Amino acid sequence: MKKIITIIISFVFLSACTQSTVFLGPAISVGSSGNVMQAGYSYGTSMAVKQTTGKMASEHVSLYIEKEKEKKNLKKRNAKIRKEMINYLQSHIEIMREKLNLKSKL
Repeated sequence: MKKIITIIISFVFLSACTQSTVFLGPAISVGSSGNVMQAGYSYGTSMAVKQTTGKMASEHVSLYIEKEKEKKNLKKRNAKIRKEMINYLQSHIEIMREKLNLKSKL
């Protein structure tokens, strides 16, 4: 029971530390590439994009991917509708031809 209370209390006190995770991305870049300037440019451009557009670059990418998926789904739906329309029209044409053939025989 003491462990659970300690964990809950530590979450309450450490919740303010989550704001510092913004610097985690550039820190990882520095750690993996060793290039401080590259990490600085990466962080700077990310913040500039966010300040200009109100969205992070990853949000722009995910929005683009969602739009592309919607376009694909729309194309599939349009193809399905087109195929159904063609089938309907062909069957209607055949019915009308049969009716016209019957009238001409009379």
